[in-house]
Amino acid sequence: MIRVTDPAAPIPDSSTGLRSFAELLGIEELEENLFRGRCHAGAPLRAFGGQVAAQALTSAGRTVDPGRRVHSLHGYFLRPGDPRRPIVYQVDRARDGRSYATRRVSAVQRGEVIFTMSASFKHPEAAGDRQRTMPPVPGPEELPDPYLAWERDAPEEFANAAVFRALRMRFVPADAPGLPPELPGVPQQFVWLRTDRPLPGDDPLLQVCALTYLSDLTLASTAALHLQPHRVHRVEEPRVSLASLDHAMWFHRPFRADEWLLFAQRSPSASDGRGLAMGEFYDRDGVLVASAVQETLLRELHRKPRH
Repeated sequence: MIRVTDPAAPIPDSSTGLRSFAELLGIEELEENLFRGRCHAGAPLRAFGGQVAAQALTSAGRTVDPGRRVHSLHGYFLRPGDPRRPIVYQVDRARDGRSYATRRVSAVQRGEVIFTMSASFKHPEAAGDRQRTMPPVPGPEELPDPYLAWERDAPEEFANAAVFRALRMRFVPADAPGLPPELPGVPQQFVWLRTDRPLPGDDPLLQVCALTYLSDLTLASTAALHLQPHRVHRVEEPRVSLASLDHAMWFHRPFRADEWLLFAQRSPSASDGRGLAMGEFYDRDGVLVASAVQETLLRELHRKPRH
């Protein structure tokens, strides 16, 4: 049995808050290759996709030799998950090679697959190194806490968003020095992210799964920036419907998700009711630690005129 909090217990409400971010990744081992977890809502009656992906990756990682590190994942969101019900994660040990191992995970509710993931793991090896240079943007300590404005402008909504107390965000303003120029038709967004408190131990899988969760917080909003700002900067009603369709990540170098990471994002395309966003994660030393790409359902809402 994996030592985690009881997955059958409901996530604490805004009055008590989460005890730790690690609780969001908690799963229970039912038997070999079979796990169970619970996810909070990202939208009304819709489980948050980043948490589903993170728990799926946690399940896959528990079936792999600890000496192998996850280096990539590819996931598809097939149906909305119900945050009121547990999710069962079925792991298929597709391959265990000399250097690489592959796992396929199906997340199931009510007998239907709601999410699928393929994840690849490998033994570390010595090799040449190069990377894109991180833009010289202001650090997180120089930027305001967006939660303060969110709490001021929408206090009831903010009070109900208990899970946000388990993480920290700082948005880099569009006019901040050091930002690369925005290309025509390619909106961009730069956000510092980390968990609120230190994650326990030195388990690399926990750090990677935490970053998988964090990576789903702003990519969809980046794809919709030509229509509306991120929720923490928006006071008006949403103009678009957003939902993750697929999500891919590549993990390049070691990192800690409980330390500030810059998520440099851009969206090169929006068409056919879909938006594409991609980004890179950098640590405080400018080391490129991970990359992410997501395609998002992107539909403008047509509201009835008021009489």
